[in-house]
Amino acid sequence: MRDAFTTDFRGQFAGHETFPLRLLWLKKAYDAVEGGAVTGTFQEQDAIARFGVGRNMAASMRYWALASRLFEESDRLISPTDMGRLVLADGGFDPYVERAATVWLCHWHVASTPAMTTTAYYAFNALAAIEFDPSTLIDELLALVTARGWRATRGTLKRDVEVFLRSYVRRGDALNEDAAEPLLAELGLVREARLGGWYEFVRGPKPNLPDGVFAYALAEFWERQGGSTAISAEQVCYAPGSPGRVFKLDEDSVITRLMRLDDLTNDAWQWTDTAGLRQIQRRGDVSPLALIETAYVTGRAVGAAT
Repeated sequence: MRDAFTTDFRGQFAGHETFPLRLLWLKKAYDAVEGGAVTGTFQEQDAIARFGVGRNMAASMRYWALASRLFEESDRLISPTDMGRLVLADGGFDPYVERAATVWLCHWHVASTPAMTTTAYYAFNALAAIEFDPSTLIDELLALVTARGWRATRGTLKRDVEVFLRSYVRRGDALNEDAAEPLLAELGLVREARLGGWYEFVRGPKPNLPDGVFAYALAEFWERQGGSTAISAEQVCYAPGSPGRVFKLDEDSVITRLMRLDDLTNDAWQWTDTAGLRQIQRRGDVSPLALIETAYVTGRAVGAAT
């Protein structure tokens, strides 16, 4: 628990108004705020006119827009980030969120940092077992809240865990739009394991995860580790907040992807394996947005050869 939460922050277990992130919300949010963000976009009266929804759902749209990090807030104004424009603009790479790269990118932003989505971060990075049940997750979160001196009741944590599961678990018996639309469930990262309300994470190679999104995630994780000139394969596989943990990749899959980074970055990042020390070395700078572009443009490489 301590290793997964080394930064000083206050856990957040609310804000979603009990709604998971829905398929079309990011594009709706983008269209509402691009070209001049306004303070009232997600407030009750304006939300009814813009989105045809009530106050709670509009507040949830705002929450998930910020949690996806395709949007940012400054002086109470919501606007798209550079990445949000790159992806969601009408001429962008994926304005209607139809490609797996965009969903993986949103998942990375939700589950790799704990500030807005503490339960998702904890579940993907701090749970020791592959299988878990909701009550155990709630108990562990309550222990974390107590240890940190945060303010959150068991009821709040229970609702947050329920939203986490509705966000990530595919429901084969979905009978209504609310149950069928959760965006992150498309990744199949969490599934029902057995009777009695148990769930499990799905570890494996994730063939629809683009190398560009993996490399972007690695770049962010690398900077959070201090931005040194090299990072070990073990860190990338197993450290809290790492691509291996957040994407639920097995070790062989992580190593395979690390070995492809030489080509992806035009040797700006290089894989080395000497004397049993497996690591990626930084020999040049790579733009995070350029890495994202490689996830949508097949065969593109970034960086400068050395």
